[in-house]
Amino acid sequence: MWFILALASAVFAALTSILAKVGIDGVNSNLATAIRTLVVLFMAWGMVFLTNAQVGLQDISRKSWIFLILSGLATGASWLCYYKAIQIGEVSKVVPIDKLSVVITLILAFIFLHEDFTTKSLIGAALITAGTLVMVL
Repeated sequence: MWFILALASAVFAALTSILAKVGIDGVNSNLATAIRTLVVLFMAWGMVFLTNAQVGLQDISRKSWIFLILSGLATGASWLCYYKAIQIGEVSKVVPIDKLSVVITLILAFIFLHEDFTTKSLIGAALITAGTLVMVL
């Protein structure tokens, strides 16, 4: 099931890029990001109430609150940069660079979460990096 959800995520992410590039034409990138964020906010809270997940709100620890807030700030910064990048650049070049986040995530997961960084991970990260360079140069 995780694979199907991950694949769906990739399809929706691809659609996000194309739809955003068309929608951002003539719109300030920060305003466009805010509109997108508002839609995501309503969708996310809609799912919370639809699945009755709001009952767990009071059980969230202080540590979790802090890291979820930091994650939200990182997401916001990422979206602001992404929208400005697709507004002034070609989506076909911005998206591969944005997906270097996979490589950066592997490195950060190794450093901070002590996850394994195997030979397979190293080869995959090198191929992603090389593929990105081929696509954007």
